[in-house]
Amino acid sequence: MNATDHTPADLLSSALAADPGRPLVTFYDDATGERVELSVATFANWVAKTANLLQDELSVEPGDRVALLLPAHWQTAVWLLACASVGVVADVGGDPSAADVVVSGPEPEALDAARACSGPRVALALRPLGGRFPQPPEGFADYAVEVPGQGDRFVPYAPVDPEEPALIVAGREFSGAEVVERARAEAPELGLTGPGSRILSGLPYDTWDGLNAGLYAPLATGGSVVLCRNLDRLDGDALDKRVESERVTAIAR
Repeated sequence: MNATDHTPADLLSSALAADPGRPLVTFYDDATGERVELSVATFANWVAKTANLLQDELSVEPGDRVALLLPAHWQTAVWLLACASVGVVADVGGDPSAADVVVSGPEPEALDAARACSGPRVALALRPLGGRFPQPPEGFADYAVEVPGQGDRFVPYAPVDPEEPALIVAGREFSGAEVVERARAEAPELGLTGPGSRILSGLPYDTWDGLNAGLYAPLATGGSVVLCRNLDRLDGDALDKRVESERVTAIAR
């Protein structure tokens, strides 16, 4: 990636300019059998639409806090980069009552917690192919209904300051610049050595290590991630076959 990349959104822009057609995120859910592969261009399109939703429909501004009550999932990765694009703080597993916006998964406990947010609430069904809720939870906008009509190109109203807070996870706050710097510095430890590197991650998204292996480090090095939810349901032989079929070069579990 370019030395001028100072925020996670910059990393995505560079990846899009370099090779838009290559895979970036391949997602498996071993509880449902779902598999979805997103190229850099497809992922960036979801990010642009979600950033426009945040900026234009939910009226967030730089410095606002968005609580993400979501598991390791390709749509969570989209939201993390959308928050970075707008300049708002992605608070992973954060307190909804202290957030300006809350984004929840479909689990009843997550939805119940999310109702403590006095601002806009968005719910994700996390169904295959980004499907809608059969019936949206009361008090929530259905992400799958709201996002398709958003613009395919995103321009923030104000430039994103890389030194401002961008991410909170496990009680630790990171600026956008810190996310980029740590992702680059720690990538070799994960086995990510540059373009063509492909990491399989079964780590949850509730720690820096999980976020880095499952998104930031592959993005920072021109690599890609095979993001696996419920990987514990896979036996050793099936995991070996996935590593081979997906051309995995490193594993984080």
